[in-house]
Amino acid sequence: MIEARGRAPTAESEKLSYTLMDGPVGTLLLAGDDRGLWVLSFVNGRGPSRPGEAWRESRELLDEAVRQLEAYFNCELRTFELLLHPVGTDFQLSVWNALPSIPYGTTLSYGELALRIGKPAAVRAVGAANGANPLAIILPCHRVVGSTGKLVGYGGGLPNKTRLLALERGDLFP
Repeated sequence: MIEARGRAPTAESEKLSYTLMDGPVGTLLLAGDDRGLWVLSFVNGRGPSRPGEAWRESRELLDEAVRQLEAYFNCELRTFELLLHPVGTDFQLSVWNALPSIPYGTTLSYGELALRIGKPAAVRAVGAANGANPLAIILPCHRVVGSTGKLVGYGGGLPNKTRLLALERGDLFP
């Protein structure tokens, strides 16, 4: 479970280690420290797409995250077991905590996710929290879809959302 950490400090202002990883969905930026992984984002997606000013390039602390991501992309891992340190509001953290409960290879609507966290009227806020997810793939926001099942809103782009869902269904990457 992810603990509430408030809005400060931001990942960009922390002295984090970072590495870049190439994968079937493009280049990923990973950043963290001994407290856990703070960031997993798409370099060509929504923020942060480049290292913060105080970050230093070092893969040492991130080796296990890279190993697990490689296993995920090779269809050898369904559940990540990593120490995580995302920064967000209590509400965002409640949404992010619910994401891993969406079974591998399935989807859930924003409305259903709002119900799961006990905030049925907060569908748009759930969407905004999902969009602010700092740990793409690991906190599987790609499994959240519109009310009709349509793929909507993904920080890594809809083609990558499609690829990740295809991977989880056992299909080849389109």
